[in-house]
Amino acid sequence: MKQPRDRQAVLLLAVNGLFVLAGALSGTFLNVYLWKSKQDYIMIAWFTIAQQIALGITFWIAGKWVKEGNKMNTLRLGIAIAGLFYLCILFAGKNAIDYIWPLGLLLGMSLGLFWLAFNVVYFEVTDAENRDWFNGWVGLLGSMTGIVGPWLSGILITLMHGEQGYRFIFSASMVIFGCTVVLSFFLKKRKVNGKYDWMEGVKRLKEADGSWRLTMGGLVMQGIREGVFSFLIFLLVYSATNQEARLGQFMLITSAVSLVSYWAAGKWFKPTYRRPGMLFGAVMMLLVIIPLFWKVNYVTLLILGIGTSLFIPLYMLPAIAVSFDLMGVNAKNAEKRVELVVVREICLMIGRMAGLIVFIAVLSIRQDPLTVTMLLAILGTSPIGTWLFMRKMMKRQTAS
Repeated sequence: MKQPRDRQAVLLLAVNGLFVLAGALSGTFLNVYLWKSKQDYIMIAWFTIAQQIALGITFWIAGKWVKEGNKMNTLRLGIAIAGLFYLCILFAGKNAIDYIWPLGLLLGMSLGLFWLAFNVVYFEVTDAENRDWFNGWVGLLGSMTGIVGPWLSGILITLMHGEQGYRFIFSASMVIFGCTVVLSFFLKKRKVNGKYDWMEGVKRLKEADGSWRLTMGGLVMQGIREGVFSFLIFLLVYSATNQEARLGQFMLITSAVSLVSYWAAGKWFKPTYRRPGMLFGAVMMLLVIIPLFWKVNYVTLLILGIGTSLFIPLYMLPAIAVSFDLMGVNAKNAEKRVELVVVREICLMIGRMAGLIVFIAVLSIRQDPLTVTMLLAILGTSPIGTWLFMRKMMKRQTAS
C-alpha cells in the first residue's frame, strides 16, 4: 500500500473516530432522555423509523451530489447537521417527545450524508488487501469510543443530577462535531467519476450471475436485527437499573470486550475463515439471548452484551467485506461505487424498517417482558439469514 493512501486512510479513521465519539457521548443516552419523558417503546421505535426513512432517502438523493459533485462537502454537511440536531434537542428539552418525527428525520439526514460520503471515500482509500485491516481499526475505534463516551456520560449525568448532565453532554457532542468538520478539511478532494444512475439497484437485481441479489438479500437480513437492537438493549438496561451510571458501566464493559475481539479479529481473522466464522458468530449472537428468558435484569443483559461484543466481529467483518469486495471486483463496479454504496445502505434500511415494523406491530398488542424477549430472539435470528445469503459469495471470493 502506498504511503499517501496510508495517510488518507488514517485521517479518514480519525474523522470516523471523532464522529462516532460524539455519537457515543450523546447517542447512547438520547433514547433514554426521551424515554424518561414518556416510557413508550413504540414512540422510540417510531423515532428510529423516522431516522431510517430520512437516511434511505438521503442516501438515494445525495448519491448524485457525491457522484457528480464534492463528496467532501457531503461529509461535512452531515457532520454539521448532526450538530444542529443536538442544538434542537437542547432547545426543545423535555418537549422533544412532541417532535419525534422532525427530530428523527433531521438525525437520519445527518447520518445519511455522513455515512454515504464516508463509505465512498472508504472504498477509495482501501482495497481487498487492506480492507480487513481498516474494518478492524473502525471496530477498534468504535469500541474505544464506546468505552470512554457512554461511561463518562453516565457519570456526568449522575453527578450533575439529570437534566443539567444531559444538556452538558449534548453540548459536548456539538463541540466534537465542530472539531470533526475542521479535521475533514485535511482529507483530499476526491475525483468526480461519471453520471449518477438512479436505478442502479434495480439493474443489479436483474444481473444473470445473481451476485448482487444474494448480497442485497444478506444486507436486508442484517438490517432486521440492527433496527431494533440499536435502541432496545440500552432501554432494557436503563429500565432494569434506573441509573444512567449503570448504563454507562454496561457500555464500558461491553465495549472493552468488543475492543479486544475486534483487535483479535483484525489480526487473525483472514478472508479464508470468513464463511465458517460468520456462521459461528451469528449462532453465538443468538444463543446469548437465551438467559433473558430466565429473567431480564442487569446480569442477564450483561451476558447478552458481553456475548454479542465477543462474537460480533466474526459476523460483521465478513458481512461488510462481502459487499465492498464485490464493488471492487471489476472496473465497471468500481466506476459505480457511489451507486453501489447507496444500494448497500438502502438494503440495510429496508431490513431495519422491516424489523421495526414487526416490533411496533407486536408491541401494539402486548408489551410484557416475555413478548419483548421473544421478539429479541426472533429478530436475533436474522444474522443467520445474512450468512445463508452471503455464504456463496464468500466461497466465490475466497476461491478467486
